[in-house]
Amino acid sequence: MSENTITQAADNIFLDLGFSAEEADNLLIRSQLMLALQNQIKHHGWTIEQTAQHLRQSSDQITALTQGKIGQFSVDILIAMLNQVGMTVKVEICPKVA
Repeated sequence: MSENTITQAADNIFLDLGFSAEEADNLLIRSQLMLALQNQIKHHGWTIEQTAQHLRQSSDQITALTQGKIGQFSVDILIAMLNQVGMTVKVEICPKVA
């Protein structure tokens, strides 16, 4: 019988997936921004079309957002969209833990 080993995950899942530290940080930030935006869309009960109108984006872009297609969105665009739905983004910068 084989023995299973459980490994503690890093705070950033993207590191565990093999991304460089810089890319992992960027992906984590974008994923958090996307989730916050998706939550606001759900909170307002907007359809894809309504969201596209409010955010001044195409329906295809909003569909990509709701499907989590992270590669299609920069940090800048996600912050701008969050601002358009009345959210403020705050940044916390911390020293690396050894």
